[in-house]
Amino acid sequence: MSSSGWLRRCPSGCGERGHEAVVHGALAQDERDDWAWAAEVVARDVAAGRAEQGIVCCWTGTGASIAANKVAGVRAALCLDAPSAAGARRWNDANVLALSLRSTSEAELAEILDAWFAAEPSDEAEDRANIAHLAEIDAG
Repeated sequence: MSSSGWLRRCPSGCGERGHEAVVHGALAQDERDDWAWAAEVVARDVAAGRAEQGIVCCWTGTGASIAANKVAGVRAALCLDAPSAAGARRWNDANVLALSLRSTSEAELAEILDAWFAAEPSDEAEDRANIAHLAEIDAG
């Protein structure tokens, strides 16, 4: 399946894993679909508490992750496989998943979503200290 196919299936993939999807960008009517604008809207939803987590994408995933990370309180992680998705959630308390339309197959998407949604942020003191420091950096 092409990347545009899995992109359109991503919201239902979230629903299959117990999460309600709110779509933006290319999947939403009347919204700008450029990656920077779409990633910003998703990130602002997460930062404002309108969404617990977000998923952003662009051709490489890099630009969408950069745009999302410009929003204070967002910790976007570009994940190309399930172990990086699980690690991003566990050790980085990532709250926005960034994906590459070019590099992610539909099978990999399923594995990444499974890992992302199954992982919980770490309770280890060192990991929590790093996340707290990120909040300090956000505050300036």
